[in-house]
Amino acid sequence: MSAGADDARSRELAEALGRVRARIGAAARGAGAPEPTLVAVTKFFPAADVLRLHRLGVRDVGENRDQEAAGKAREVAELLDGPLAWHFIGQLQSNKAKSVVRYASWVHSVDRGSLVTALGKAVRRHREEAAAGQVPAGPCVRQDLTCLVQVSLDAEEHRGGARPEDVVGLAEQIAATDGLRAGGVMAVAPLGAAAGPAFDRLRDLSHRVREVLPEAGAVSAGMSQDLEEAVARGATHVRVGSDILGPRPPVG
Repeated sequence: MSAGADDARSRELAEALGRVRARIGAAARGAGAPEPTLVAVTKFFPAADVLRLHRLGVRDVGENRDQEAAGKAREVAELLDGPLAWHFIGQLQSNKAKSVVRYASWVHSVDRGSLVTALGKAVRRHREEAAAGQVPAGPCVRQDLTCLVQVSLDAEEHRGGARPEDVVGLAEQIAATDGLRAGGVMAVAPLGAAAGPAFDRLRDLSHRVREVLPEAGAVSAGMSQDLEEAVARGATHVRVGSDILGPRPPVG
């Protein structure tokens, strides 16, 4: 795996990462808010890019397909020289929970009670298998899997997410499930609409969650095109892919 610190791709990533970090810093200063955690979304890009980003100081990476994420996590596990947290950010089928809990520290896309149940069961099983030496110990062996409730901010879309009226109940179910930690909320701004008002709604839902679960303060919002609006409205995590890694690579 070629991921040298001085190769052309590393220099390209360093420049792009610097621009994104500058945007985040400026947005946080303008809002008088702490800088959010940057989750670099590496979907469609090789494991070598994950290693390059790690050498550039990135400690959180996001993936939205389990098969791709699981493979990358295995590929880089023995090559990392420091911590790296994997964030699963895509729509998740319940039958993939067993795989996701083996590498992910965060799942941003919990949108239904059956998935909460599946993740809790998968964490408990993974802990039993790791204790018996049957599988390598994933991060959820050391600490509970952090789960965010994905919120649908536009009922006309099909981008996933729970209905706003169901969010608090889902967060409470997560908090009551052994092996899981209720982290907060996540959303994607609706297509073709202003991001700011959507993130205002997400902020309001976050306040409602924290009224019953004060520790669930994470707000995952904002991507390459709208991170400034998200930071201004209290995002604690922004998920940036193309503005760091570039256009999606060709398939085949």
